Amino acid sequence: MTAPTSDPTCYRLIGPTEDGKFSDLLASLDASASSLRLQALIAEWLRMENLVVLAGAGASVSSGGKTMADLEKQVLSVVKATTPLSPAVLSIIQARENEVSAGKPETLGFEGWLSYVASAAQISNSPLSPLSAVVWRGAATPTADDLSKLTSSLSKAIFAECALILPETKMGAASSADVPPHLAFLAKLVARDSNLGRAHLFTLNYDTLFEQALELLGIQYFDGFTGRADARFDPSVYGLDIYYPGEVAEGRVRRFDKFLHLYKLHGSIHWRVDDKELRAHHPNLSEFKKYRTLSHVDKAEMLVDFAERIPSVGILPTANKFAQTLTMPFAHIFRSFQIRLSAPQTFLLILGCGFGDEHVNHIIETALMNPSLVMLVVEPDAESPTIDRIRKYKDLGKRAFVLTPTEDAFKTKKWEKATFDDFARAIMPDVQWLDDFLRLRRFEKQIKANSDAGDPGTMAVK
Repeated sequence: MTAPTSDPTCYRLIGPTEDGKFSDLLASLDASASSLRLQALIAEWLRMENLVVLAGAGASVSSGGKTMADLEKQVLSVVKATTPLSPAVLSIIQARENEVSAGKPETLGFEGWLSYVASAAQISNSPLSPLSAVVWRGAATPTADDLSKLTSSLSKAIFAECALILPETKMGAASSADVPPHLAFLAKLVARDSNLGRAHLFTLNYDTLFEQALELLGIQYFDGFTGRADARFDPSVYGLDIYYPGEVAEGRVRRFDKFLHLYKLHGSIHWRVDDKELRAHHPNLSEFKKYRTLSHVDKAEMLVDFAERIPSVGILPTANKFAQTLTMPFAHIFRSFQIRLSAPQTFLLILGCGFGDEHVNHIIETALMNPSLVMLVVEPDAESPTIDRIRKYKDLGKRAFVLTPTEDAFKTKKWEKATFDDFARAIMPDVQWLDDFLRLRRFEKQIKANSDAGDPGTMAVK
């Protein structure tokens, strides 16, 4: 009688092996053994002294976010539906859509295109500029006023699309599999030995889902701003940490466990430009909950109605971010990214990224020269070009890995394995204090439910 075989693994961990080859480290294992080995490796990497995370658009998709390609389509469609729209602006947008639809490999990315739009607006509107207009290739020549209005419309449309709210934790949530992925990810991320270095979370996203999750979990963080009522950018806070006050008898302090550093590489919807300074203030996002369900025309009308309430946000990813005085914040943040990756004993975890930002790619490729750096890219597409990119990185650094679903697993259930959600909930090692948090949340909701029902009775805590 033939013994029953175990289910095959649904993951591939492609990377360098001990014999110098580049292959799947999980290929010969069944599902159970594959899971154990994968979690053991990730647990080992998470114990490295310097932990750096890079999160892209894929980290926000399950919460209503969009990939950069989808974001561009939505934003341009909404701006086109805005009235009145000058013929020059309309022709610029149409030229961009035609360029993207042609699908040429050398086509400029959305953020690169936005950079030129914002830079052209700055050149045309600066009182000291010797140029009064910019000739647009393949489109009508816009006036300075056209470019200012286009930049403003693009900024507001991006804001509205990225005004995401973290999903509610379900009443009966009992484990990391039942909570929003940002909660599971951050809880596990900071549950490291307190003697290790702090986690450094870099994100390319404009939304504030990470900030919302950090505050819900009670995790303290520094994001480059000082102050509460009217926070201002001050990069010196990235050199600070949080400690408990020492006891008089002990004469020493203790480190606060739940803490990390957060960096928004491309800006955020809660950043704004105020009197040539970069400031941070979290707006009310609740009124934008229905925005993403509307048609392009209705979205455009809503943006006109909300025009005064949408701040002048600092999110357009220009090559010379906010022209002159505001270049410093982004220079500091990108320099911090480079410095963190050059530190010894570094684990770089990349999630939800399509490697579409060449300036970010260059920093990563340079960092692979760091002999003690380990890089893991989590990629949900079994046929993604990212896999070939990581193979090429083998020549730069011997410790670059990519986690993907197997081809069979991808065909059976597309976009379910090796996503940000799957990694946060099912692959990262579980931690006890997330269970404690969920137990507390259930108790709070039970109290609220009884209070709403008018029952002041005493409840037992289980």
